[in-house]
Amino acid sequence: MARSEHHPNGLIHYNPQLAYRGYTLFSANGHNAYLIDMEGRYVHKWTCDLGITNPTLLPNGSLITLAMPSENVEGQRGLNGQSAACYELDWDSHITWRYEDPWIHHDYQRLPNGNTLLVKWMDLPKSLVSKVKGGYNAEDDDPKSMLGDAVIEVTPDGEIVKEWKSWQHFNPKTEVAGPFYHRKEWSHCNSISLAPNGDWLMSFRKLDTIMQINPKSGKIRWKWGDGITIASQHDVKYATENTITIFDNGCFRKDGMQYSRVLEVDAKTREVLWEYADDPPFSFFTLMGGSADVLPNNNVLICETSKGQFFEVTRDRKVVWEYINPMFINNPRLGGRMNMVFRAHRYGPNYPGLRDRDLDPKRLANLNRLYCARF
Repeated sequence: MARSEHHPNGLIHYNPQLAYRGYTLFSANGHNAYLIDMEGRYVHKWTCDLGITNPTLLPNGSLITLAMPSENVEGQRGLNGQSAACYELDWDSHITWRYEDPWIHHDYQRLPNGNTLLVKWMDLPKSLVSKVKGGYNAEDDDPKSMLGDAVIEVTPDGEIVKEWKSWQHFNPKTEVAGPFYHRKEWSHCNSISLAPNGDWLMSFRKLDTIMQINPKSGKIRWKWGDGITIASQHDVKYATENTITIFDNGCFRKDGMQYSRVLEVDAKTREVLWEYADDPPFSFFTLMGGSADVLPNNNVLICETSKGQFFEVTRDRKVVWEYINPMFINNPRLGGRMNMVFRAHRYGPNYPGLRDRDLDPKRLANLNRLYCARF
């Protein structure tokens, strides 16, 4: 649906009896992250010249986030999700930690020991490139070069204590990139999270596959995906000890129609236990990004990236809270005017990172006058 400039945004709907009350975090405008209350009012703002994308609120009240891409790195044209650094901001937007690497991308995971997992690109061995199947080469691509996904574990002091290279564990005969993806990279990891046993759970968009990795041996414990059940998926993580949530983008789905949905699957059998899709299915669709968080009341907070829309649904698929990012920017690289939000997260009022914080929306009165009709 084409969006009119008169299309409503901000808070669209709120059912206080059924929604999980808390504060929703999202990033917008490239350099800002915001917390809004259930009424859609802005209660806190972080800002940084490095850029803020994919932020998460830590239990100490700091924000951990990826920066925007570096403008000085060759070889990244045509890729999405790249970042110049991963860093932390305290409550007052002061940088308290930073790790710089222009080849990190998409996601990170803070570990219980204080270290941080980062996904990054590295060059595949030249001898392997020709063995990788799938994808296409654009006219200006070097057919002898390809990027592969790696994971590094970084200490607070910036020391790399672990490195995992996907191509040392992938099989070119079975890890085949989809035909509609370019061959600048092999697998395009877009999320990493922890399993209850400490394994890494990773999503590889171009392979339509999720994998659980043993971080000690580096071996793949299991993998799942067929291009139909999930396709071009994002944000894969354990919702409970036994279930996994997946934002299934549905791009280039092998059975035809492109549409997005959210799945919760059994972690052992990968049986689909619950799903959210729209009616008709294609009315809910985002080409990139997307997230799904199971909330403490068992509702699910869903972010539809391309429309800058996030909404909370009950398990019987009733929408009980809905918000559309009102902040639009021009992004010529991606096609023009947009309000995209990569992910959104909800934190309850008792979350440790929010204790004793001033969350009075009057502190951001000017911002709320601009974007919150109910202020």
